[in-house]
Amino acid sequence: MDRRTFLTSTASLALAATAARAQHQHTPLPQAPPSSEPFTGLRTNAPHHISPDEQAQRVTESPAPQGVPGRWVTRAALPLPRSEMAWATEWAGRAHIVGGYGEGRVDRTYHHIYDPAKDVWFDGAPLPRGANHVAVAADAGRVYALGGFIEQNRNPDHNAYAYDVAANRWDKIAPLPRPRGAGAAVVLNGRVHLIGGASEPTMERASVGWHEVYDPTTDKWMTLKALPGARDHVGCVAYNGLIHVIGGRFNTFEYNTGLHHVYVPDRDTWETRAPLPTTRSGHGLVVYRDRLFAMGGEAGLISKGQITQGKVFGQMESYDPATDKWQSHAPMPTPRHAVGAVTIGDWIYVAGGGAVTGGAVQSAVHEAFTLG
Repeated sequence: MDRRTFLTSTASLALAATAARAQHQHTPLPQAPPSSEPFTGLRTNAPHHISPDEQAQRVTESPAPQGVPGRWVTRAALPLPRSEMAWATEWAGRAHIVGGYGEGRVDRTYHHIYDPAKDVWFDGAPLPRGANHVAVAADAGRVYALGGFIEQNRNPDHNAYAYDVAANRWDKIAPLPRPRGAGAAVVLNGRVHLIGGASEPTMERASVGWHEVYDPTTDKWMTLKALPGARDHVGCVAYNGLIHVIGGRFNTFEYNTGLHHVYVPDRDTWETRAPLPTTRSGHGLVVYRDRLFAMGGEAGLISKGQITQGKVFGQMESYDPATDKWQSHAPMPTPRHAVGAVTIGDWIYVAGGGAVTGGAVQSAVHEAFTLG
């Protein structure tokens, strides 16, 4: 190798190493102080006090066998009460929560970033277009924000963005092939899978089983085998080379399901697994200690445009992929749905969410769970 080739190769390696380090570096961001109010009403944006009737919506008993209880602790509250982010993602030890309801509107551009090492929140660059029920996932120094609703849980969007963590900047990427909100985004083998959700017509917001995958290297989408049983507000994670889609709803929370499907990429097919013990939608789902943990959610009936028999779930249930069995753990101190949930280190962080069935009350509550 001559000197010029050696120097060029050395420079290329140095640039690659610098790029790799940049993916894990934190851009200086303005700190966002925690909210002094745990709850606010969406329509009034005024502090909200949970009434006895709303308190009665909370359900925490699980039919699953009891496992190690674990424990919950309080962490720094969100900078403001918000919900319907759908849901949250983690990169380089920090949680990213994007979009949602808050401060009297449903099309917010919020982007809050949580650092558990310091127990503080930061303001990241805002989403270019505000929306709720935005699907998010992170990989290789980027946070993806896909679709969402422009109106309250309806009117789906086709916009797609990628947030450069090192630069604190959102960039447009190829739009969704078909608009939808309340879908599930997850990264597997460097590609972003967008599964399920709800789409048009707006007034019907019908659930879909669409399964589309984005390739960051080509900025293109392709279609894979659809989810059997179209639904939205699901829990979704990738684990051990498979994608798990658990729970959710058929069109509305009146028709929740405990269905548990697993996508097998080598065969482009879906298989069933043991269902979620507590049927619900709008729950969080994360991987923790080689198990899948599901927390929160909601259910109810709608009569003459009003929610009745509302339930806000606090159950914490976990699934063991090795045995195809579920168990229960200590429930959430503050049951919520449409939460931002991530695993960082040996903790599961669950921030914000709806404090009552539906979107009427937002929460800044932030609690963390550990088995340790």
